[in-house]
Amino acid sequence: MLDQPRTPRAAVLPTGGKRRPRVAVFTDKLDWHVEHTLAAFRALGATPIAVRLAACRIDTTRTFGLAIPGFHALPDLAIVRAIGDGSLEAITMRLGVLHALEALGVPLINSARAIERCTDKSMASFLLARAGVPSPETFATQTLAQARAIARRECAHGPLVMKPLFGAQGWGLRLIEKESDLPSLEEARGVFYLQRFVGPSRPPYEDMRILLSGGKIIGAMRRRSSHWITNVRQGAKPVAVEPTPEERDMALAAAAALGVDFAGVDLITAADGAAMALEVNSMAGWSGLQRVTPFSIAERIAADALEKLAAAKRD
Repeated sequence: MLDQPRTPRAAVLPTGGKRRPRVAVFTDKLDWHVEHTLAAFRALGATPIAVRLAACRIDTTRTFGLAIPGFHALPDLAIVRAIGDGSLEAITMRLGVLHALEALGVPLINSARAIERCTDKSMASFLLARAGVPSPETFATQTLAQARAIARRECAHGPLVMKPLFGAQGWGLRLIEKESDLPSLEEARGVFYLQRFVGPSRPPYEDMRILLSGGKIIGAMRRRSSHWITNVRQGAKPVAVEPTPEERDMALAAAAALGVDFAGVDLITAADGAAMALEVNSMAGWSGLQRVTPFSIAERIAADALEKLAAAKRD
């Protein structure tokens, strides 16, 4: 059974009831997920403020060394919905702001380190393999010559999927069935991340998204499509599902391997019927899952986050 939604407390006050907890919701735009997250925190008695990480800055003349728009002091809690696009330097600085908040004792969901692990698909694959979580064979290289050698060798055993090292929602995926399917090094942005294609050779295609919060499974769906890319944003249909015990254990193990509090874990069934973990998304969306879920996912996530804050205050 899925972990049943709890009835959230009306508010979790970390300062002895003197004021509402102030929550930074880091994002790059006010999308559906952010709006629902803000509403959920308000419903639970918190004061959430949407903040663009790109607008945050290091300022050592200030008391805490940081300037967070909307906050004169530090937030009590931070939820990271999006880092935003930018140069390597810009992304590094935004992650630095998150690391700084953690160093100052602000609970983050997810931690900067967990976000780094999940965002870099090559590191995520490495950590899943090291933890013994079954996942497709994966190869990552920085030269076209090595990528071609991998394709020559591996495509003889079946196609590969090339994914952007940093990417989400199924954008930029490419099926590699032979060496000539590989893009140029420039198109690959300097890294070839290649993963064994797992699934049927013809439609229908499907995989499973399991959403976790606070170390527990709160919902799951199968994503069914006529195309091998099964993201809901790419047209797949969400179907509510009850994960098997094996699938539950795998999702929890994958989340633990990458150190996430909140995550969307994607599983797929191999030809022999065994489940495999495709990836772990530390800033997962849930609009598709919400369509087949009878309770507010945003409120469950917010309640779990406030419970983490309360636990941190007790410690």
